Amino acid sequence: MDNLIKIDKKTVLERFHPIDKYTHKGIQGHALIVGGSYGKIGAPLLSAKACLKSGAGLVTAYIPQCGYDILQTGIPEVMVETDDYPTHITAITTEANIRAVGLGIGMGQHQETQQAVFHFLKLNTLPLVLDADGINIMSENKEWLEFLPAQTIVTPHRKELERLIGLWDDEADKMKKVISFSETYDLVVVLKGAPTRIVYKNNVFENTTGNQSLATAGSGDVLTGIITGLLAQSYDPDAAAIVGVYIHGLTADLALPELGYHAFVASDIIANLGKAFSTLYE
Repeated sequence: MDNLIKIDKKTVLERFHPIDKYTHKGIQGHALIVGGSYGKIGAPLLSAKACLKSGAGLVTAYIPQCGYDILQTGIPEVMVETDDYPTHITAITTEANIRAVGLGIGMGQHQETQQAVFHFLKLNTLPLVLDADGINIMSENKEWLEFLPAQTIVTPHRKELERLIGLWDDEADKMKKVISFSETYDLVVVLKGAPTRIVYKNNVFENTTGNQSLATAGSGDVLTGIITGLLAQSYDPDAAAIVGVYIHGLTADLALPELGYHAFVASDIIANLGKAFSTLYE
C-alpha cells in the first residue's frame, strides 16, 4: 500500500510522552475500565492491571457485583465500582473524575447490557476504546456508531471486524472498506492480527513488533488496557493506538528467550510492560 507507515521505534518515539519527574497521579490521568460478566471477570482484571502498568495515575474498574472480591484481591492498586446486578452490567455510572474509558472486555451481550451501553454512549464525551463485546454490541446496533466521540478507538479481531463492516473479497477490498469505515465515523481502527494494522482515515500503520506468542487468551484485553492508559495520559487517540500496539508486541519479543512461544500468556504481557517502556528511554 502506498500509504503504509511502519510502526518502529522511531515512529513511536515521535509520539511517546516520557513521564515527567515532577508528575503526580492526578496529572497521570484516571482511566475507567468497563467490562466483565459472570465467568469473565478475568478480562477487566487483566485490562485494568495493564492500564495501570502503562502509566495511568489512577484506574477504576466498573464491573458486575460477582467480580468485586476478585478485582479487589487481584489488583489492590485498582479501585472498583460495581453494577447493582450480580452477573452482568445493567447500567454504567461512576462518581470518579475520569479522563479515558476502555469498554467491552468480557462484558457479554445481555439485552440489559446493550441498553447500558446505549445510555452511556449517548452521554459520554470522553476518549474511548471499544473492544470485544463493546464492538459486538455496536455491530448489532450500527446506528449507535453516530454516538461515538471523534477518534474513538475500536480494536476488532477478524470476526469482530466482519460483524462491523461485512465480508470482503481480498486484502485490498478489506482495507478499502476499513478506510471508508474510519472516515465515515471518524474512528481509529486497530486491526488485530499478524501483523496488526492501525487505520485512521487514509493513514495506515503496520506494527513491526510481536510474534505468535500473542495468540493467547486475554491478549486483546491487555491491549485495551494499555491503550486506555495512554489515552488517560492525554495521548492523541491515533498516537495511543500506535504506541500501544508497539509496546504490546514488544513484550512478547522481550519474553521470547525465557518463555518461548508456548508458555507465554496474557499476564506475561503485563509482566514485561516495564521492560518494553524502558526501551523508549534508552
